[in-house]
Amino acid sequence: MEINQFLLTKVNKVLGNVGKPTTKGNYSYYCPSCNHKNRKLEINFDSSSNNFGSFACWVCHFKSKSVITLLKKIKAHPQLIKEVKDILGKKITTYTHEYTNEEIIELPKEFISLNNINTLNKLTQIQAKHAIKFLHQRNITDEDIIKYNIGFCNNGQYEGRVIIPSYDDEGKINYYIARDYNDLSSRKYKNPPIAVKNIIGFELYINWNAPIILCEGIFDALTIKRNVIPLFGKVLHEKLMTKLVKSEVNKVYIALDDDAIKDALKHCEQLMSYGKKVYLVEMKGKDANEIGYENFLNTIENTYPLTFHGLMSKKLELI
Repeated sequence: MEINQFLLTKVNKVLGNVGKPTTKGNYSYYCPSCNHKNRKLEINFDSSSNNFGSFACWVCHFKSKSVITLLKKIKAHPQLIKEVKDILGKKITTYTHEYTNEEIIELPKEFISLNNINTLNKLTQIQAKHAIKFLHQRNITDEDIIKYNIGFCNNGQYEGRVIIPSYDDEGKINYYIARDYNDLSSRKYKNPPIAVKNIIGFELYINWNAPIILCEGIFDALTIKRNVIPLFGKVLHEKLMTKLVKSEVNKVYIALDDDAIKDALKHCEQLMSYGKKVYLVEMKGKDANEIGYENFLNTIENTYPLTFHGLMSKKLELI
């Protein structure tokens, strides 16, 4: 099964509610045709299926082989309809992506989605519940699990790890984080052997016309939720810098850990030199995941734009 995350995100946005996974690549929604109180509309997002892009309501029987019919009925924006037509025409797979330097990334073959664990056998369900408990302890919600297609592995080289995928702007996987959820391994993280300089984390979910937050880790990004890009480290690589500079983004928040202050100030200076309004978020010894969503939001709201004078003062403090 190959769930097309790009199409799923577009449909979630236009229908105004997050689809709930059912079976065979289907997600259920509230039907805009009959407005039934329960989720009776099902749409197929499995790009490997002959039913990819089809939908049906089990109450009013509003259905079609193409979700385009649904989008037209609810008068979705023409540009969105065009994008969806391209997806359905190409049948983009979300499991393989080729970069210009020939690097290829795939989810582990043992990957099991946590979106609907009721379909798993009892033993696997138990393991899945341990993975979900770990995620909940890190303030990752069930909605996050669905939105980001988070899964886990119960065997293979990633056994005992939650898998958090990142997708590019076309819905193709470009990276993933594999985190030990039992804390039994001496190596907490085990990630794919590709260069992160080619990656824009969570690019699928980014609005390049709105303020963007840059953070270090993927759990920080999941906590922040809003238009956030994990750097998978402390470095703002050329690909992302170029995208930020060329985009309509005016405000950029830098929210790196305190031990990365030199890197953070370097990024601030670069972005400011390109005319971006930059906010240096002071983390006070904790990362975003430790702070939590509400406290981080409050911190953001009380952070002011960095001036060149302020930047120089911060740099002098490090001498």
